[in-house]
Amino acid sequence: MAEVIGKCPVCGGNLEVTELQCPSCSTRVSGHFDLCKFCKLPQEQRAFAEIFIKNRGNIRDVEKELGISYPTVRGRLEALIKALGYPVDSEPDVSLAQRAVQKKTIIERLSRGEISAQEAARQLKNLK
Repeated sequence: MAEVIGKCPVCGGNLEVTELQCPSCSTRVSGHFDLCKFCKLPQEQRAFAEIFIKNRGNIRDVEKELGISYPTVRGRLEALIKALGYPVDSEPDVSLAQRAVQKKTIIERLSRGEISAQEAARQLKNLK
């Protein structure tokens, strides 16, 4: 059975369902029915959403399954969030890897005596 498409192939507008039919008894229901937000997504975004959910939102597992980098997963996730109509932060968060490097640098500076323990604690607390 073919999948329902959510966008008009001619103009790109949202499509609506006007008739439903039961495959068991052939009962038909006519009207104007809206498609869910996910049905209106392009196929590749629906597939990404399914993989993301299947992996319980674990970005590392999504990276492994799709064979793509962390920034690519984040970019696709942000595009999906935006396509579903939710706001996306204008400034992306610093990645976990970048934060790890920043933490390591602070600890190294502390161990070399370049900064005090209080200053290191303040800098670690302010990492975003």
